[in-house]
Amino acid sequence: MKAAIIGILISLISIAVIFKLTKIVVTWEMILHVDWRFLALAFILHFFFWLFWALRLKFLAFLLNTTLSLKYALETTIASTFFAAITPSSVGGEPMRVKMVAARMGIGPASAVVLAERLFDAIFLIPALLFFLVISGFAMKLGVTVGLSFFIFLFFSLFFFYYTFKTPENTDRFAFKLDRFLRRFISARKAEKVLEVVRRELRRFRNAAIDLTTRSPCQIAIVMLLTALMWFSGFLIPSMILMALRLEPAFLLSLTSQFILVIVTLVPLTPGASGIAEAGMVSLYSHFVPLHALGLLVALWRIITYYTNLIVGLLVTILLLRSTYLKDNHQGD
Repeated sequence: MKAAIIGILISLISIAVIFKLTKIVVTWEMILHVDWRFLALAFILHFFFWLFWALRLKFLAFLLNTTLSLKYALETTIASTFFAAITPSSVGGEPMRVKMVAARMGIGPASAVVLAERLFDAIFLIPALLFFLVISGFAMKLGVTVGLSFFIFLFFSLFFFYYTFKTPENTDRFAFKLDRFLRRFISARKAEKVLEVVRRELRRFRNAAIDLTTRSPCQIAIVMLLTALMWFSGFLIPSMILMALRLEPAFLLSLTSQFILVIVTLVPLTPGASGIAEAGMVSLYSHFVPLHALGLLVALWRIITYYTNLIVGLLVTILLLRSTYLKDNHQGD
């Protein structure tokens, strides 16, 4: 909760600074001038972002012969966005999804599913970013730098995973290294028990990763389609807000900016990328959005994409914890 408060404060201060710098005073006239249909559409697009993410999660689990209901996949997705919003670089979302999916298929396969999500994101984002940079010609230098940095990080990450899980022997060797590390902090007896579990789950992770990467082109295409629909749903939100403010949607420039922003916000050390997201938005959108509307655009964008994640994600998390608590109590009676 402390991280959530810090993230909210940083975000609010950043938005206040933007309003001050752009000399914006929000009046009732401005509020009444907003086209609420497009603003509602922006919220609907954010829901579709969740929905396509949940459908992708459900389909990846299906590829490993595990059935996740759409309701459970959606709950998992929304709850993970809350933890992503309160942790630096959004790292809290992945452990939450692993925990939720692991309840249906085990830690190893669940970790493979979540890693596959990030891999498909990268496979989509890097080429798409380059495509939009070329056709828009916007922020070319920044975009290429961001894309290249992300590609290098992805390359070394994939090399590490490939080498570590190339053979069962490599996987066991990695498990033994973890065991030696753990023995510094826990007793040898406990470490041995942990090693047994780690070896089993790492092997299951390896098998699941192989299953996912050797699927048919048609199945891979479905995952990529869901990935594209998910990201475009989120990336179209600023254009809807611009139309709500009765401005040009600037689809091409806005989409290019969003591709750059989503990669940049993976780097910050603030909860939910607060502060960096707002500053990055201003830096990019100031090139094609009138100064008087910039602060309102950023504020509405963060309300829809950040504060909605916090509020709805928290509610879903509470409901999940409550249902688990009631279930445990019922079993104990």
